[in-house]
Amino acid sequence: MSADAITLIVGDEELLVERAIGDVVATVRAGDPEAEVIDLGPGGLEPGRLAELTSPSLFGSGKVLVLRQAQDLGKDLTAEVLRYVRTPADEVALVAVHHGGAKGKALVDGLVKAGARKVTCPKVTKVGERVDFVRAEIRRHGGKISADGARGLIDAVGNDLRELAGACSQLVADTGGKVDDAAVARYYRGRAEVSGFTVADKAIDGQPAEALEQLRWALATGVAPVLIVSALAQGVRGLAKVGGAPQGARGAALAKELGMPPWKIDRVQRQLRGWSGEGVARALSAVAEADAQVKGGAADPAYALEKAVSQIVAARRIRTRPGA
Repeated sequence: MSADAITLIVGDEELLVERAIGDVVATVRAGDPEAEVIDLGPGGLEPGRLAELTSPSLFGSGKVLVLRQAQDLGKDLTAEVLRYVRTPADEVALVAVHHGGAKGKALVDGLVKAGARKVTCPKVTKVGERVDFVRAEIRRHGGKISADGARGLIDAVGNDLRELAGACSQLVADTGGKVDDAAVARYYRGRAEVSGFTVADKAIDGQPAEALEQLRWALATGVAPVLIVSALAQGVRGLAKVGGAPQGARGAALAKELGMPPWKIDRVQRQLRGWSGEGVARALSAVAEADAQVKGGAADPAYALEKAVSQIVAARRIRTRPGA
């Protein structure tokens, strides 16, 4: 049990924390199937309790002692834990879960100094991090997915890591491991396709029939008109931002200048190939009008949105006049 005698888990991404705890338990139980798991919050670890819990068992079975919210243990209990880890019990695996940050840092530093195995589980907040998570999750189950396919799955399922993990497992099981855009659409049709951003992408790409179909589907499944007009506005403003970027700006410098992730800039740059400056200006006017109508309580917001979609598609066909 010595390899996992002390484990420090730092971070507050719940799924990753639970997996890290589960890995320790699985490792211990691989050698001792009867090992007991004792899960404690700070309130369950009064002075002297640690010595009691880590004392040898009459039956000789091992234990996994999980200390939750370790940053809240307080000075005395922290000192007690640090005294224990200097000479840990042979049949006990101690897991301390710390949310990160400055609170309780003395415990983190002390455990690291004592040789604890450290596992970091930071919150996954950025789009790129979620894409990396999905791709890693698919690989974990023996499959493969492109970055675009991962983004499509996130658009379809949402940002919750537990739901994404479940979707990845299901997709690999059902597809044999090759997860592409078609598989995502097939299994999550009705979720991915009601997104306001899908409506915006179809309109910006100059696909009127598809854009209007997605718009009606979104409205029929309960997507709020204000969310759809917001997606249209973001899409067209993205064209304006990237189209108006300084000449020669590339990569990380351009991403910093525009405040947009590189993958999104690449996508907008591809979309811009079909647009003129005048066309973008017309599209901006169309979404501004639709935004005012939808948020101003238009009698028929669906009509206002359909009109905006048609105007965006028409604006894409505008070519800047010579000399303009």
